[in-house]
Amino acid sequence: MGKPTGFLEYGREVPVENNPLLRIANWKEFSTPLPGEKLQQQGARCMDCGIPFCHTGKVISGMAAGCPVNNLIPEWNDLVYQGRWQEALDRLHKTNNFPEFTGRVCPAPCEGSCTVGLNGAPVTIKNIEKSIIDKGFAEGWVTPQPPEARTGKKVAVVGSGPSGLACAAQLNKAGHTVTVYERADRAGGLLMYGIPNMKLDKKYVQRRVDLLAAEGVTFVTGTEIGKDISASKLKEEFDAIVLCGGATKGRDLSIEGRELKGVHLAMEFLSKNTKSLLDSEHRDGQFISAEGKDIVVIGGGDTGTDCVGTSIRHKCKSVTQFEIMPKPPEARQPNNPWPEWPRVLKIDYGQEEATVLQGEDPRKYLISTKKFVGDENGHVKELHTVLIEWKKDDQGRFVPAEVPGSEQVYPAQLVLLAMGFMGPENTVLEQLGVERDERSNAKAEYGKFATSVEGVFSAGDMRRGQSLVVWAIHEGREAAREVDRYLMGASNLP
Repeated sequence: MGKPTGFLEYGREVPVENNPLLRIANWKEFSTPLPGEKLQQQGARCMDCGIPFCHTGKVISGMAAGCPVNNLIPEWNDLVYQGRWQEALDRLHKTNNFPEFTGRVCPAPCEGSCTVGLNGAPVTIKNIEKSIIDKGFAEGWVTPQPPEARTGKKVAVVGSGPSGLACAAQLNKAGHTVTVYERADRAGGLLMYGIPNMKLDKKYVQRRVDLLAAEGVTFVTGTEIGKDISASKLKEEFDAIVLCGGATKGRDLSIEGRELKGVHLAMEFLSKNTKSLLDSEHRDGQFISAEGKDIVVIGGGDTGTDCVGTSIRHKCKSVTQFEIMPKPPEARQPNNPWPEWPRVLKIDYGQEEATVLQGEDPRKYLISTKKFVGDENGHVKELHTVLIEWKKDDQGRFVPAEVPGSEQVYPAQLVLLAMGFMGPENTVLEQLGVERDERSNAKAEYGKFATSVEGVFSAGDMRRGQSLVVWAIHEGREAAREVDRYLMGASNLP
């Protein structure tokens, strides 16, 4: 521990974000990095706890507590404090293949379990992580590291999202010949097309893909397994297959008027926007535009926030976000103790921008949409809603009950459904005959990751359901070790 009194001497500081009115004019990331001296002070705030909960990575009360990839957080915090940045980078890469991703998009459950946060503001773990890897690339410390020898074994990884990339990176490190298949035209999966550019600039995704390719990983894009290449053919050609296709089946809303034009799943809206941005800076018009429209986003999670931020950059007329759950409290409640993830009200970038533009938080809580109503051309023009309250039913379960007289109509020419995901798509799982669990995910025991089909493994959202990028990286790494063990009889992968 470099500074025993650091948490007493220095307050929490985070990077300054550009003024919302300025940043919404473009699609760039909008925070200004802290200078090195400030970062060292932030590293000094870490207490180097005897039992650091920040890197435990447990699920408590259904949510992550601590870092799922078990980052050696106190170690690299101390190294940053000492100015030993390259050593900090080495420590960081021991547990996390892609800290430039998690340092940008992870909600930082590590900070929710930080001991300093028990009686103050937690250490800025996420920003220190991002600063370490950004400095590593800037200084030229991150270079291709191809394996010294090949095993002769071939592995196919289906899906190039965070779990697929992490799995491929680890298997390649072990010396196996890895081919990653991606149905989109660019590798990266959720990282490339599911997260807007201002939240994760795609140059960082492509940079890591290029690095993996330089290390020997082969990427085959624009190819859907089960459609362009049969799953059975893949099984014939490879010694093992790892299914990392994600949970891409969006949760729909089956109510009156769902068939109207202008009602879209959030991922359709977000992915088309990013592809058009990368292809032509939106000049091709191949995206769903929110310009000049009243937008309603149904869903209060990260995807909903990304829809809000994207709509604002399109210059929408207004944006409203519906959430069926109650408004979170301002501070931790007794039933949500440390080191659980703090279930408190947060203002993310999208809500901040909408508040500045519209004068109020765009989120409406405890609201349910009853039907969509269209105009004479079959295009949505309004939503009919009702407020709800959560009550216990006869079985003691909380269920929504409508509040009489609370009906309201909201104008909307574009509705975005951001209510989460139902599980993986069926094609490749059905062709391979992979057994499914009760939530339709690929059935594969955690820790083993082997499916019911010999030589076929699964990891990430396709196995566990919708989750965080950091959990996907963790599962990709863990599955790679089990695949290595399957192929070689033992594994030295961490």
